[in-house]
Amino acid sequence: MSGAKVSSRNPKWLQNRLDSRLIPLLIALLTLAAFLPSFQNGFVSWDDELTLVENQNYRGLGWEQLRWMFTTFHTGHYQPLSWVTFGLDYLLWGMNPFGYHLTNLLLHAANAVLVYFLAFRLLSLAVPATDSQDLSLRISAGLAALFFAIHPLRVESVAWATQRRDILSALFFLLTIHLYLWANGGAQSSRTRMWRLSGSLVVYGLSLFSKAVGMTLPIVLLVLDVYPLRRLGIKGQGWFGRATRGAWLEKIPFFILASAAGVIALLAQYQTGAMGSIERHGVLARIAQAFFGLVFYLWKTVVPLGLSPLYEIPLQLNPWEWYFLLCGILVVGISLSLLFLRRRWPAGLAVWVCYVAILAPVLGIAQSGTQLVADRYSYLSCLGWAILVGAGSFHCWRAWLTGRVGRLTLLAAAGLAATVLVVFSALTWKQVQVWHNSEKLWRHALAVTQRSSTAHYNLGNILADRDELEEAISHYRQALQIKPTDYSAHTNLGNALSSQGQLEEAIGHYRQALRIRPTDSLTHNNLGNALRSQGQLEEAIGHYRQALRINPANSLAHSNLGIALAGQGRVEAAIDHFREALRINPANSLAHNNLGTALAGQGKIDEAIDHFRAALQVDPTNAQVYTNLANIFANRGDLEKAIEQYRRALEVKPGQAEVHERLGRLLTQGGRRDEAIQHFEEALQIMKSRDTSRAHIMGKGKVHKGEGG
Repeated sequence: MSGAKVSSRNPKWLQNRLDSRLIPLLIALLTLAAFLPSFQNGFVSWDDELTLVENQNYRGLGWEQLRWMFTTFHTGHYQPLSWVTFGLDYLLWGMNPFGYHLTNLLLHAANAVLVYFLAFRLLSLAVPATDSQDLSLRISAGLAALFFAIHPLRVESVAWATQRRDILSALFFLLTIHLYLWANGGAQSSRTRMWRLSGSLVVYGLSLFSKAVGMTLPIVLLVLDVYPLRRLGIKGQGWFGRATRGAWLEKIPFFILASAAGVIALLAQYQTGAMGSIERHGVLARIAQAFFGLVFYLWKTVVPLGLSPLYEIPLQLNPWEWYFLLCGILVVGISLSLLFLRRRWPAGLAVWVCYVAILAPVLGIAQSGTQLVADRYSYLSCLGWAILVGAGSFHCWRAWLTGRVGRLTLLAAAGLAATVLVVFSALTWKQVQVWHNSEKLWRHALAVTQRSSTAHYNLGNILADRDELEEAISHYRQALQIKPTDYSAHTNLGNALSSQGQLEEAIGHYRQALRIRPTDSLTHNNLGNALRSQGQLEEAIGHYRQALRINPANSLAHSNLGIALAGQGRVEAAIDHFREALRINPANSLAHNNLGTALAGQGKIDEAIDHFRAALQVDPTNAQVYTNLANIFANRGDLEKAIEQYRRALEVKPGQAEVHERLGRLLTQGGRRDEAIQHFEEALQIMKSRDTSRAHIMGKGKVHKGEGG
C-alpha cells in the first residue's frame, strides 16, 4: 500500500483553505453545537447533590478548600484537580448550573481538537503521506475527531456535571500521548527528547489527579511503541535487547505513577463502601461481567440506541446466561482474529489491546457501585475506534487517488460518513436533554428498563419531595420488589407512609431497614418519630439515644429526643437537647421552634420569641412557628400582633381549622364579627374533611444514594 503511485487530484485552493487551523475550529464548533441543550440542564439527583449541591467543602480556592480537595475521598474518588475546577466554577458562577455545564462542554471541545491532532499524527506515522495526501489525512483525522466528540456515548460524561473528572482526566491523558509521540518522532537532541518525556510524565500525573481512569496509560504507550512507532517488535530487534532497553526503562516512572493511582483509587472505593464484595459476585460472575462490558461498548459504538444513566447490575448475576456466554465467545473470537491478522492489519490489534487495557479497571473485576456497565466508561476506551474510522476514510480516499475506486464509490462513502455524523448529532442532542433534570433522567432510565431499583428509588425521592406521596410510595415498593435488601428504600418508604399517617406499616419498614443496617443513625431517628407519634415514648427515646450513640452530631435526633423528653415532663433535659441540636446546627428550624415552645412553658417569653423568630429566619414557611408566636401575643393581650401571626400561618398553610377558630375568637374580641364568622365557618368546613395525620413536625430526613463508581 505504501509503495502505490498516487496522482494529485486535490484542488490547491481547497487544500490551502482547509489548513491545520480551520478544521480544528470546525470540529470545536460542531461539538459545541451538538451539546448546546446542556446549557439548559440543571443539577441532577445522581451524585450532583452529594458532589455539588449539598457539599460546602469545594466552594472556593482558599487554603481550607484546597486542603480538603487534596485529602478527600468524597463519593469514592480521589480527584483533587477536578475539585479545583469545581472551586473555580463556584467563584465564577456560584451555584448556577449553567457555568458548570459550560466548563464541561469547553473541556470536551478541547478534547475533540486534541483527538484531531492525535489522529492526524497517528495516521501520518502509520502511512507516510505525500503532499497530495495531506488534505485527505486532515479530513480523515477530522472525521475521527467528530466520530469521537459527537457520539451519543459521550453524553453522560459531558452533560452530567459530576463527571467533570472524565473529561478533565482525558484532556491530560491526550496531552500525555501527544508529548510522548513528540518525544519519539523526528530528529531531535537527547536533551530535547528528555524534556519532552519529562513533560509527558508531569502531564500524566495531572491526568491521574483528575481521575485514576488513565492508570493503564503505560500499556497504551507500549502498544504505540509497537505500532505505529515501531520501536518494539521490529524484525531483527525483537521486544527485548540492548536496542529496546530505553523504550522499557522510560516506562518505569509511568508505571510507578499508575500503580500509586490504582492503590489510592482502591482505598477510596473501600473507604466509602463502594467496592463490591467477592461473596456477592464471585470470580466467574466478574469475568462474565468483563466479557459483557467489552461487547457492550463496542456494540453501543455502532448502534448507540437505548442509552441510559444506569444499567443496574442484577442482584444475582448468573455467568451461565446465554448472553454472557455469547459475549465471551465474541471477545475470544475477536482477540484471536486480530492476533492472526496482526501482520496484515496491525492497527486493528493495537486498537483492540488499548480498548481492553483502558476498560480493564472498570470491567467489574474490581466491582464498585451499582452499575453493570456505564456510558461514561467509553469516553477514553472507545477513542481507538474513532481513529480507525478516520483510517478507513483515509484508505477510501487513497484508493480513489490511486484509481482503484471510482468517484461514485468515494461519494457514496462520503455520504455514508456524513449521514452517520448527522444521525449521531441528532441522537446526542436528544440524549443531552435526558439530563435536563432529575425527574426526566430517572423516568428515561425506567423507560429503558423497569428492572432498576435505583431508578425507582431516586424517582420516588423526587416525588416525595413534591408531596406526591402515592406515586412515590409506588416507586419505593417497586424498588423493594427488585431489591428487598435496600435499607434506604425501606427508610424512605417509611418516611412517606409516616407522612400519610400509616404509622404501623412505616414502623415495619423502619425496623426492616435497621435489620439490614443496624448502625444507621437516621433510620433510628425516624423510627423514634413514628413511635413517638403513637405515644410509645420510652421506645422512641431508646431509638433517639441509639441514633446519638451512632452519630453524636445528629442534630435532628437531639431535637426529636428533646420533644419526647418534654412529652414526659422532663423539660430541663429536653431544653439541653434542643440547645445541643442548635450548637451542632444553628440553622435547625425545628430545634429553634421546639426550644421556643419549651422556654415559653417555663415563662421565659422573650427568649422564646427570639427562638421563634430565629426559626422563621431559617424557614419562613413553617406555619407552626407563626402559630406559636401568635399564641404568645394572644396570651399577652397583644391582639393585633397575634392576629397578624395567625394570618401568616394561614397564608403558609391554609387548611388549619384550629388557627381559623383562634383567629375568629380574636377578631370577635376586636369587634370584627363578620370577618370572624367567615373564619369560624372555614374552621367547621375543614373539620368535616380533616386529615388526621400527625406527621407534620417529625423532622425525618431522607437517605440519599450516589452512583459510587
